[in-house]
Order: sequence, then structure tokens, then C-alpha cells
Amino acid sequence: MTNIQRVKKVLQALLMMLCAFIMAADPEDGYYIVAIIVCFGVILYGLRRLVYYCTMARHMVGGNANLYIGIIVLDLGVFILTTADDPRLFIVIYLLGVHAFTGAMGVMRALEARRYGSPAWKWSFADGLANLIVAVLAVIAGLFLKSNTDLSYLFAACLFYSACAHIVTACRKTAIVYIQ
Repeated sequence: MTNIQRVKKVLQALLMMLCAFIMAADPEDGYYIVAIIVCFGVILYGLRRLVYYCTMARHMVGGNANLYIGIIVLDLGVFILTTADDPRLFIVIYLLGVHAFTGAMGVMRALEARRYGSPAWKWSFADGLANLIVAVLAVIAGLFLKSNTDLSYLFAACLFYSACAHIVTACRKTAIVYIQ
């Protein structure tokens, strides 16, 4: 990871922490500010992937994946923009979808790493399990308890955790493998 990438990752983490503090300070109104930030961030990411496909990836092997990802992410951003009026629905869908998928993938990677004898499988398993627990808590708080405040606090806690993980990743030394 280059120094510029590290600075970008830290700035992204600081923006995420700011969003988490906004949501924790005022769960009702802070949600709309964070929803707009997330919406435009997702739309810009989708547009960036589409521009990358049009300029370079269409000439690469497997470049069509950038087109599909760009279209899906752009649609997701527009969907977030249209559902911003119903905060409970948006937060439940986001937390359930992202954390359930991330948790399932983390648990599967941890079990695979355990089969290969990697010592880091426990951390990956715990992280995947925590993501699955967040998905279950989002369903309970959003659909059964119908509490926007609890969902906002859960979302803020997830944002803060993710921001801390970004900072740790940015500060971690990366190994460079030289081929001779």
C-alpha cells in the first residue's frame, strides 16, 4: 500500500467516524445526513467503475465484471436515494445484506484457513460471526421492535467499527514479495 493510499484510507475512516458521531448524537435527523452521504458515495463508486470499464477494463480479460458491478452498485445508490424517507427499511436492508454476506464469507474463509492450518483463522471466524450477529440484531431491532433509534445506534456502532478497521489496515505494514 502506497502512502497516498494510506492517507486516503485514513481520510475515509475519519469521514466514517464523523458519520457515526452524527448518527449517535441525533439518531433521527442524523440518519438523513448519513443516508445522503452513503447514497452519493455509492453512486460515485458505481460511476467510477463504469468509467473504468469504458476506458480500460473492456479490453481486459474479465473486464465485464466491472461493468456488471458498476451497474449493480449504481442501481443500489439510486435505490438508497429513493428509500431515504423510510429509515428503518433502508438500515435493515443495508445491515442485513452487507453484514450477512460479509459474515457468511468471513466464516467460510475462516473454515478454509483452518483446513490449511493458518493461525489467523480464529480472528476471521470471530469477525464473520460478529457480522452475522449484527445482521440478526438489525432484523430484530428493525422488523420486530420497530425501533429507529436502536437501528441508528447499531448502524453508528458498525460505522465506527469499520472506521477503526480502516485505520488499523492503513497503519499495518504490507509485505512486499520480490520474485527473483
